[in-house]
Amino acid sequence: MSYAPFRLRIYAFLLDYLVIVVYGICVAGTISFVFNPYIQPLFSHSPVTAELIGFLMMTLPVSLYFILCEQSKWQGTWGKRKLGLRVVNLEGARIGVGRSIIRTAIKFLPWEVAHFGIWRLMLPTEFSDITIFIILNAVNAAIILYLIFPLTNKQKKNVYDWVAGTRVITGV
Repeated sequence: MSYAPFRLRIYAFLLDYLVIVVYGICVAGTISFVFNPYIQPLFSHSPVTAELIGFLMMTLPVSLYFILCEQSKWQGTWGKRKLGLRVVNLEGARIGVGRSIIRTAIKFLPWEVAHFGIWRLMLPTEFSDITIFIILNAVNAAIILYLIFPLTNKQKKNVYDWVAGTRVITGV
């Protein structure tokens, strides 16, 4: 079992990001365009409502893509499969749904916290500007940590790999 180089993991995520963008344009864009008269008022009520709709339209489907693909027989998303990478547990076996949920939740936590901060910048909120500034800087720190952490260990594990007890390997 060979640990996946960090460079390949980044490339795989960029391929997966193409899937996310296509989904966002096709599905979320279409839903927003077709149902705009119904959805638009929901986004202007409160940051909580806007964030919930955003979560249901983007974060949840994207998370399900990662969860279902990484615990499936393919052991990886489309990007990982294209580059010959697999997500496995510490014994090298396929991961289960629970482990995949934990891994994906930790992976996208900075993304969701960023949405939390952005909605509170865009819509009236009880949080002060300095609080939002601190939240968004914490997200920046987490992103930097996610980019640096795999470079600090031989297994090229990221924070979410350590928490979920997974690793990404090369080979089909």
